[in-house]
Amino acid sequence: MISVLVVDAQPLQRFGFRMLLESTPDTTIVGEAENGAEAVRWTSKLHPDVVLMDIPMPGVDGIEATRRIVAAGGRSRILALTTLDVDRYALAALRAGASGFLLKDIRPEELLAGIRAVAAGDAVIAPALTRRLLDAFADQLGDDLCGVVRKDPRLDSLTGREREILVAIGQGLTNSEIAQRFTLAESTVKTHVGRVLAKIGARNRIQAVILAYDLRLTRPI
Repeated sequence: MISVLVVDAQPLQRFGFRMLLESTPDTTIVGEAENGAEAVRWTSKLHPDVVLMDIPMPGVDGIEATRRIVAAGGRSRILALTTLDVDRYALAALRAGASGFLLKDIRPEELLAGIRAVAAGDAVIAPALTRRLLDAFADQLGDDLCGVVRKDPRLDSLTGREREILVAIGQGLTNSEIAQRFTLAESTVKTHVGRVLAKIGARNRIQAVILAYDLRLTRPI
């Protein structure tokens, strides 16, 4: 059973999420919050598997709430919700540690699939879509994507092959595309990806992509 905390400033929106989650056999709603401060407080008390996090909210917004929840080191994973397709709030939430984002007007089955994916430790955004996301926000990922690679101790922990894999992830390649590029078995690529994520401290490949851009390892292609 996946436990979910719903965070949204709009009562009607929270009601809709509650109706959906309560009617689904493998999800249960453990609490609701109308702002970020409440979200942080209830997450620390209830330890939900997934926090459905609205972003624009009065007081502490969803981005800051996400940052605080992730910094606390709990097991709860954040699924940010937006009303706009690929907006700056969503990117900021991902940088803060969210495991993905979805649009509020998606179909119920897509929202449930996203909740299940995040609860399982995956990212909601597919690698193929990650490329489009970062292309749209290239101007927000650093002042000079063509500059010298920034030094970071996380890079020092990677082998040469793992660094190549990180660059490929940053370019939005799927595991099968990475396997073709480096002539590797897809199972080998999956192992490399897992090691890369562990070494750089990324919860999912979305955060690995953002790191690759921030450190100037890659740029929109």
